[in-house]
Amino acid sequence: MDPRTRNNFLQYSKQLTLDLNTVNKHLCLCDRNRVITGTLTEQPYPDHPGRFDGYNFQVLCKERVCGRCYWEIEWSGMFGVEISVSYKSISRKGEGDECVFGRNDQSWSLICSPSRYSFVHNNIRAELPVVSSQKIGVYDNISRVGVYLDETAGTLSFYSVSDKMSLIHTVHTTFTQPLYPGFYAFIGSAVKLC
Repeated sequence: MDPRTRNNFLQYSKQLTLDLNTVNKHLCLCDRNRVITGTLTEQPYPDHPGRFDGYNFQVLCKERVCGRCYWEIEWSGMFGVEISVSYKSISRKGEGDECVFGRNDQSWSLICSPSRYSFVHNNIRAELPVVSSQKIGVYDNISRVGVYLDETAGTLSFYSVSDKMSLIHTVHTTFTQPLYPGFYAFIGSAVKLC
C-alpha cells in the first residue's frame, strides 16, 4: 500500500548528494554542494567524462534509488527546474535529445515552472492539470516537491509538499536499469536538496 501522509513517505526517505563529476559547468554549487543554480557564467569545474556539457544545465546524484525511496527538493526561480530520474547510462556529451532529461527513453522528468507542471519522457510532453504552488520562504517563491519511487511496482510519483501531500503526477512503467535522481536548473533558478 502506498504512503498517504508525509510522515508515511518520510519512512522511505533517502539522503541524496550531488555527483560533482556530472554537474554541468553552467550550474553554480553552494550551501555545501546541496544547492544548484543555473547561470550563464561557466564554472571552473575540471573536465570529466561523466560531466554533462554544453547547455544541458543538469546534474545527477551519486546515490542509486531502488526499492521504495522518497526524497524532497525545494526549487525557486522564474524559469523553473526539472526534477528527474535517469538511468546512469544517459549520454553526457552534446546537445542532442539523448543527453537531456526526459527527451529520451533513459529518463523521466517533471518540469516545474511558477505557473504549471508538465511531465516528459521519451520526448513526449504532457501538460498536467495541476497548478504550481509557490510560497514565500527563505528564498523568493519556494516550492517543495516530494518524489516517491516504488521500483518493484514500477511507479514514480511527484507530490507538492506543504501542509498536506498533493499528487502532481504518477507514471507507471518498467524500470530496466538502476535509477539515479537528477536535476536541471534553468538560468536564475535553483534546486536545493532537502
